[in-house]
Amino acid sequence: MIKKLYSVSYLRNFVFGVEDSLVSTVGLLSGIAVANVPKSTILLTGIILLFVEAFSMAAGSFLSESSADEYTNQNDKITRTTIISSIIMFLSYLLSGFIVLFPYIVFATPEALKISIVLSAVSLFILGIIGAKISNINPIKNGFRMMIVGGVAIAAGSLAGNLLNKI
Repeated sequence: MIKKLYSVSYLRNFVFGVEDSLVSTVGLLSGIAVANVPKSTILLTGIILLFVEAFSMAAGSFLSESSADEYTNQNDKITRTTIISSIIMFLSYLLSGFIVLFPYIVFATPEALKISIVLSAVSLFILGIIGAKISNINPIKNGFRMMIVGGVAIAAGSLAGNLLNKI
């Protein structure tokens, strides 16, 4: 049972890190890209976002996992699981964000924007399949659920960027 709890923590941090990175990064970059700023500004913003948010998410993971451990075990010892979970969060957020940022390195901004959104949606679908395989549930259904929920969040972020750009 203890080992199962560790794997739950690892899976939770992996899924949360990947999903949040794909959604928030594509939302921010979309909002900036529609403002017709130079490509270098988009890249700089994206890289700063990925590192700042990866560290922030890892810190949040560490604090929330250690708080849960303290509650469950009634002590304040930092566990190996807490540390590993925060590392998983950091790496999953950082690496997933580069999926969204990469098109801006290779393509002109209008094309990069579209490719970035598509890559994010496809990556969310794949994330859903991976999570389903680990959880022993329907992979296609879970893939679509992840893509649709994440897609709604991407649309909200992109819409906010487009609306605010017009102000």
